[in-house]
Amino acid sequence: MSVLMVNERYDFNSLKELLDITDGNLASHLKALEKEDYIKVNKSFVGRKPNTNYEASEKGKDAFRKHLDAMEQLIRQQKL
Repeated sequence: MSVLMVNERYDFNSLKELLDITDGNLASHLKALEKEDYIKVNKSFVGRKPNTNYEASEKGKDAFRKHLDAMEQLIRQQKL
């Protein structure tokens, strides 16, 4: 999700390479994010090859910001 927060879109193969994970692992994570409407899936063809792009939805961006805020609060509590 963090990749999609700082990039407008990212395709499947680029995500797989960046994260250094298997097709199946990435697909299951993306499916879970899609199920929660945290990402938008855009399918197209580049020439004759299928291409799938992902982008963070507004709901996903909001959920990610809330997650970061919660993590920050935990870190602050540990410093006290």
